[in-house]
Amino acid sequence: MSDLPQEEEDDRVLAAEYALGLLSSEAAAAFEARLQGEPGLRALYASWVEDFAQLSDELEPVAPPARVETALRAELFGAERRTRPGLRWLWGGVAVAGLAALVYFAGADRGPQGPGNPAYVAEMVGGEGAFVVTASYDAGRGALTLDHRSGEVPEGRVMELWLIEGENAPVSLGVMDGGGRAEFTLAGELAEKLRGATFAITDEPPGGAPGGVATGSVLAIGQVSEV
Repeated sequence: MSDLPQEEEDDRVLAAEYALGLLSSEAAAAFEARLQGEPGLRALYASWVEDFAQLSDELEPVAPPARVETALRAELFGAERRTRPGLRWLWGGVAVAGLAALVYFAGADRGPQGPGNPAYVAEMVGGEGAFVVTASYDAGRGALTLDHRSGEVPEGRVMELWLIEGENAPVSLGVMDGGGRAEFTLAGELAEKLRGATFAITDEPPGGAPGGVATGSVLAIGQVSEV
């Protein structure tokens, strides 16, 4: 446990969550408003950004064997997609935000999270680390928040988020029409499938994949972890 006063500890956690893109749209806006008038909070945020950047510098991208890429592509989006010329899994090293989230939140006081009210985070990465989207799920609100941290979406396309549970077919969770931040509401049945699942993001035509079946390239992929 930290020896800091509770208010300072709360701000420390809040600044870390903001730096990692784990806050909801409303919470992020409130935090940004506070940053304007609180130098101490700005210093906290800057400190976290620097710490996470140093962690990132120490990580080397690791490309998986081609057989792993092929097997995962077939498992997640169907064997018939292996011959599609434009479909390529975009792989990279482990992104710093995902690592930092797991290390940091394992020891932080997360409030009323637990078996009956779990929270989840995911770091979706592609393009050798150039394309990054973070995700966080707040069970109390039933809200899944996505933050597009870096990387370009092909012109005229949108990002679509997919939930892959075991050997089941991917399920679309929603479409991000632009960059930045988006929030989706997950029904109880879908939320129960998050533990141990995988998130993937594809580029799709405006409005999302026709017929609920992914048609575009996989921009990023990441494992969902409970915190």
